Amino acid sequence: MIANDVIINPVVTEKTMRGSPMKKYTFKVAKSAGKIEIRKAVEEIFKVKVMKVNVLNIRGRLRRQRGKQGYTPSWKKAVVRLTSGSKAIDFFDSMV
Repeated sequence: MIANDVIINPVVTEKTMRGSPMKKYTFKVAKSAGKIEIRKAVEEIFKVKVMKVNVLNIRGRLRRQRGKQGYTPSWKKAVVRLTSGSKAIDFFDSMV
């Protein structure tokens, strides 16, 4: 897989932004991507060193609208922690 196919987009919420001072960043990733592929993609795109990758599978939630119900799509989330000597990711630092 190409690095841009592995990382779909960053997850920007209040909870995920609390991790940026500790160099923890959250991304929405491809369902088929593993920890090693995610590590290589982040290192290639942002030119940083990754210390640890945690991966979570997020299940779709039940939603109802006008008497009909369905599920939101399920997706995969990766929490990436950078090494202490690595520079921070500029995208997240501009948002804090």
